Amino acid sequence: METKLTLVPSKPRAWLLLFVWGFLILFAGKFILHDALPYFGFEESFFGDYWAMKWPLIGHISGGLIALTLGPFQFWKGFRNRYLKIHRMMGMAYICGILIAVISSIALSLTIALDFHWTWSLSLIGLAFAWFGTTGMAFRFILLRRINLHKEWMIRSYVVTFAFVLFRWLTRQPFYDDLGPFVETGPTAIWLSWAVPLFITEIVLQWNKK
Repeated sequence: METKLTLVPSKPRAWLLLFVWGFLILFAGKFILHDALPYFGFEESFFGDYWAMKWPLIGHISGGLIALTLGPFQFWKGFRNRYLKIHRMMGMAYICGILIAVISSIALSLTIALDFHWTWSLSLIGLAFAWFGTTGMAFRFILLRRINLHKEWMIRSYVVTFAFVLFRWLTRQPFYDDLGPFVETGPTAIWLSWAVPLFITEIVLQWNKK
């Protein structure tokens, strides 16, 4: 029987998922247009203190954008069922994007982030390990053909991928500047951007398990 590629959900839960994905895509799209793409103009004033490490930063942003953009396609069941080969190719591109971003992130954490403060370096390394670990587990379980576990770890991986969007959103809230100097509050914001969403995700994933 031919598998149909459809965007029309047939159940209330499907409508909810469509709404959530629509919101996340718009939320991420705003981040990409206003916060990520301007770096590719290579204007020194935009890079600020990161100018000396612009190439690792570009690698970090590029890898993150690849993962952020490909993620929704990986979770789209209709697309995955009809275009399984493309799904697998996108999956490898997703992994490669994250690998590039993680390596670049480690380079940044051991140089310019360490110059800011050791807490910046530690927070970036923590994020990099969470990103690499969740993605690595997803890759491991697809190799073992453990599809359900692969899906769960892909969800965790994408939650960590979304940390960059949440970090920028959080640090631009009106109340944020009142918390203290950015060099002091930034590391906490990094931890909050992935640890809290990942914790909530874990509760959701485990809620109905027996």
